[in-house]
Amino acid sequence: MEMIRFENPPCSNVDNLLDSYTSSVLNVLDTIAPVKVKMVNNRQKAPWRSEHSVRAQKRECRKAERKWRKSKLQVHCEIYKEVLCEFNQILRGEREKYFSKIIANCRNNSRVLFSTVNRLTNPPVSLPLELISTSKCNEFAIFFYDKVQGIKNAIISTTQIPTLPPARHLELTHFTPVTGKTIEEVISGLSSCTCCLDELPTRFLKSVLTSLLPQLVQLVNISFETGAFPKALKTAVIKPLLKKSSLDPKVLNNYRPISNLPFLGKVLEKVIYQQLTYFLLSNNVFDTFQSGFRPHHSTETALIKVTNDIRMNTNAGKVSVLVLLDLSAAFDTVDHGILLHRLENWVGISGTALNWFKSYLEDRMYFVEIGNCVSDKISMTCGVPQGSILGPLLFNLYMLPLGHLINSNNV
Repeated sequence: MEMIRFENPPCSNVDNLLDSYTSSVLNVLDTIAPVKVKMVNNRQKAPWRSEHSVRAQKRECRKAERKWRKSKLQVHCEIYKEVLCEFNQILRGEREKYFSKIIANCRNNSRVLFSTVNRLTNPPVSLPLELISTSKCNEFAIFFYDKVQGIKNAIISTTQIPTLPPARHLELTHFTPVTGKTIEEVISGLSSCTCCLDELPTRFLKSVLTSLLPQLVQLVNISFETGAFPKALKTAVIKPLLKKSSLDPKVLNNYRPISNLPFLGKVLEKVIYQQLTYFLLSNNVFDTFQSGFRPHHSTETALIKVTNDIRMNTNAGKVSVLVLLDLSAAFDTVDHGILLHRLENWVGISGTALNWFKSYLEDRMYFVEIGNCVSDKISMTCGVPQGSILGPLLFNLYMLPLGHLINSNNV
């Protein structure tokens, strides 16, 4: 990547800057690594199969099989069966050790534990061949859009604010420019997942980050300075995922949309997330009892609090009533106008910082991808981006009046 030579764009426009970065990267890739079509086996070998004991026993198994097929003798068939049985036992043992090691090393990481359990109990289900078509992709895209719009239209809109927003002594008018060290730390800390909209695979980008770092720093700082989020990073790729393996794969309502966003967009989001979180903690904006999507909090802290309150009430001879509120398509139905009002009047965000969030939310699009087929792009008129870094935090801020409304009724 030493061949990359970037030129500063004539104007400080974040979209032009991103276009310049993209074209330069693609030009270098076309020069040193032109696209070649090659058929490869998409199946990945299980990691526990690479163990020496498994490979050695597999060779013995193949050897016994060839000997039996050549001689056709029953004695050689029995030997082959015994060797095959031993191979399967060793394979099962290595698989058990592999997952046991993951669970032992991640006993304090609930995300990895839940992911591992889900992987073991819910193996991936392949989509029926009849769903892999452009028409079905368009059908999925329209279905997901209509579902969100139906829920949103059922919500009674109101312009009244349930309670007055709390007084804020601090305001966030702009974001602080970042250095190369900050961007490097952010990128190294993000997952290496790659979106099909990325010009460079994320792992490769991390390996050549030194060459790209000055341009990425400039891109982030221009975005902060102008209060604009690049349009090219506002498109999401949606992949339908069957909710349960027992459900009918031909029914669209049995699928949930899984969103994937461009990696550079997540880099911008992560920097904003760090600065916004620092401001929220400094200004004590979070609700006292907010536990989800909050630093150093989790479902565990929420359960401990609820359990303790119930036990304290029981000891005092009081009755406890637990009310649970479940919101359908909660993230997808967030009203952008109301959210910007929350940010400005409840949080204290204004100026260029507020313009950045407005640019981040508006003019977003998505398309559905199944196999090699894609749908037409559809505009998103509401909601925070699924799979984004800022989405959960913005939803927390969107729901700030709920805590004030409960407190105002002496609950």
